[in-house]
Amino acid sequence: MNKLWISIALIFIVLTIILGAFGAHALKEILSPEKLISFETGVRYQMYHGLALLIVGLNEEKFKSSIGWFYYLIVLGIILFSFSIYLLAIQDVIGWNLKFLGPITPLGGLSLIVGWVFLLLKWIKN
Repeated sequence: MNKLWISIALIFIVLTIILGAFGAHALKEILSPEKLISFETGVRYQMYHGLALLIVGLNEEKFKSSIGWFYYLIVLGIILFSFSIYLLAIQDVIGWNLKFLGPITPLGGLSLIVGWVFLLLKWIKN
């Protein structure tokens, strides 16, 4: 199980580097400064949480009970939060109206928060 979460973390980290470079180079001239900042926020949060998944995955044995929900909530949070931001930032460029994703972003943030609270409670319980 650990191998799975570490692999997912590494995939998120690699995607972060690719998306960060894409934003900094390809989107720099296309997006408004506001949308570029939004895109960069998605990249930043994806990297933070990708690194967090990696660190926790490499140290899972320090928790005396299962922390599977942490992984699920963080992965869900990254997908809902960061990827909805990416799509909202580039919607004008790709010509799609994706405004319906607006409410998805805070749900991703909530998933990240709940994941961290879950991990905190597991840590305190130990």
